[in-house]
Amino acid sequence: MIRKTIPLAGTITITLASIYGCALEQTKMPISSAKTPIIQEKNMIVHQAKTPDFWWPDQLNLTPLRQHSVESSPLGKNFNYAEQFKTLDIDVVKKDIKKVLKTSQDWWPADYGNYGPFFIRMAWHSAGVYRIFDGRGGASGGQQRFEPLNSWPDNVNLDKARRLLWPIKQKYGSKISWADLMVLTGTVAMDTMGFKTFGFAGGREDDWEPELVNWGQEKKFLSDAKRYSGDRKLDKPLAAVQMGLIYVNPEGPAGNPDPVSAAKDIRTTFSRMAMNDEETVALIAGGHTFGKAHGARNPKDCVGAEPAAADVGEQGLGWVNKCGTGKGADTISSGLEGAWTITPTAWSMNFLQNLINMEWIQTKSPAGAIQWTPKNAKEVKFVPDAHDASKRHAPMMFTTDLALKFDPSYRKISEHFLKHPEEFDLAFAKAWFKLTHRDMGPRSRYLGADVPKESLIWQDPIPAVDFALVNAKDVSKLKSVILDSGLSIPELVRTAWASAASFRGTDMRGGANGARIRLEPQINWAANSPTELVKVLKVLEDIQKEFNSRSANKKISLADLIVLGGAAAIEKAAMDADFQVKVPFTPGRADTSQEQTDVNSFAVLEPTADGFRNYFNEDNKQSPAEMLVEKANYLTLTVPEMTVLVGGMRALNANTNGSSNGVFTDKPGTLSNDFFVNLLDMSTKWSKSSKVEGLYEGKDRKTGASKWMATPVDLIFGSNSELRAISEVYAFDNSKEKFANDFVNAWVKVMTLDRFE
Repeated sequence: MIRKTIPLAGTITITLASIYGCALEQTKMPISSAKTPIIQEKNMIVHQAKTPDFWWPDQLNLTPLRQHSVESSPLGKNFNYAEQFKTLDIDVVKKDIKKVLKTSQDWWPADYGNYGPFFIRMAWHSAGVYRIFDGRGGASGGQQRFEPLNSWPDNVNLDKARRLLWPIKQKYGSKISWADLMVLTGTVAMDTMGFKTFGFAGGREDDWEPELVNWGQEKKFLSDAKRYSGDRKLDKPLAAVQMGLIYVNPEGPAGNPDPVSAAKDIRTTFSRMAMNDEETVALIAGGHTFGKAHGARNPKDCVGAEPAAADVGEQGLGWVNKCGTGKGADTISSGLEGAWTITPTAWSMNFLQNLINMEWIQTKSPAGAIQWTPKNAKEVKFVPDAHDASKRHAPMMFTTDLALKFDPSYRKISEHFLKHPEEFDLAFAKAWFKLTHRDMGPRSRYLGADVPKESLIWQDPIPAVDFALVNAKDVSKLKSVILDSGLSIPELVRTAWASAASFRGTDMRGGANGARIRLEPQINWAANSPTELVKVLKVLEDIQKEFNSRSANKKISLADLIVLGGAAAIEKAAMDADFQVKVPFTPGRADTSQEQTDVNSFAVLEPTADGFRNYFNEDNKQSPAEMLVEKANYLTLTVPEMTVLVGGMRALNANTNGSSNGVFTDKPGTLSNDFFVNLLDMSTKWSKSSKVEGLYEGKDRKTGASKWMATPVDLIFGSNSELRAISEVYAFDNSKEKFANDFVNAWVKVMTLDRFE
């Protein structure tokens, strides 16, 4: 299950390692003050109400399904962010941002008189926590405002960046989210420093509470003790190499200044944020063209607690520096010190020039962090000081920067970019756009005049609907044709679910739109019962061709027909249970192509478990019940919606490969509440099966006769007190119609999760 990561309290000295954004930061500082025991082990917390998992830590955690409810938002249930954003004059917002960029504030002075590099780092670290395996992280939601990200070592001093932006946020209010504002500000910063960006899209709504994310199992920041196995194999779904980092340690793996080993870490973590080698080089080289790192002093006795542990008088700010002025030239963030280029506030090729053309020797920053300086420092062009125009310094590099020179693949790309600056410009522009928009989902969610016209493969493109849609009469006729085709109710339900339930609410990927279920890799996913799927799709494709051949302009997509088939099957299943339901259906989906589908990118969406289909393979570290909650979380379901869907899917006999586990009914394929009735029937005694590991057998208490077989997912609805309470409602004698209606509502929700157009 997803649990909050709770670091230990105390005065543990740590090294804050950061990575790629502009002035990427690392430092040594206490996690929190001993006088502020905010972050503690559970058994250390006193004078506080205890939740059930305090006593029973292995109890199924349903909290993820209660997150981000409308009640959490102060804007109310009728607030429409897209409509608010459309009222903005984005050019005026940009003008205001540009003014802030060059208006240095005494309480946090701008390096070189320009906050641009600082804001690029803020935007980068907002978006850069995205990871491919579960779609979590990313800029959407503005999660950098909340713990733990707000107090992560890698985000040191970014609390100040958002405070500098507060006047703009205050001016425009709910018309622009923090999530959009942070990305827009980083993009505008690049534009003002002479770089032509690829574009910007709004549409990221703000969250109002911290997201429950498995950032790792370590109990202290900057530890990697529990995230590797074997030959430095990073656990899934993690992307960062250490707790509290965005990517990798800039000093090298675990502080080892080895550029070749660092390259391995870089390739692992950047690939897990959906970047290939070319994009990785472009991002590192492009990001480090701007700004500087901060390690002006030894932080041991200088830097205070992170925001979450700071005194209330700091009003949410952290890392207070008591040495010197505590700011400006005395800033301590990353522990590394210096700039990469001679023009830290202007776009240039100087990072790659310095990297490739200079010989670098190991040295240390004033804070004691390992970094690199030119061997013949007297022969190089010195970089300006960030706060004293009379001073100059030698450029510097991180160990991770040198990885671009010593790794063969990275070096080849770096040298090519150096010879072809125009290709470097475009590669960085596209990589920055991808970095900051990767978690937004399809282009139909993009808002604003700066949305690029070009459709990119990582956006999972789907063609626009260029045909007339079917009407109610057509839909009714098609339902009859489908039900008369010889396909069974379970086959139609399984296919529709497999298509739509590939959706991931974390990054808005997957879903029925596009009919990618007929393409690689989804056509061969084990959870989708591939042999049966091919058969069903062939029948539906024949129905589609026959219908579309009758009209010159009116058509139905296979994506729509798959969903319609599920709707028809459910209506028939309800009729077989002696009552009627109407499953709403809205056409308008389109069919995409294999050429518009990135097979490797979609491979990470393959489910290793789907409790709704009673599917679970061995590639899981969580229990089947925990993985059910994870799947329900992806589908943005509530606890009751999850419950009724499981009960309905079992009654409809919709398990992967037609497994009978959990099908507690003698009328499989009908929409009945039998799953709940028979699960809660006290005439059945459950025990672990002696024949099949991992299954339970239900026997008649009196006769000992075998009645049912069940998985832990099935039985959790009777054993967990919260789920049992909901299951009881659906087992009432007078709840048959309520069960059917609630199932239909939850089903339609899943079928339409990806309808953003």
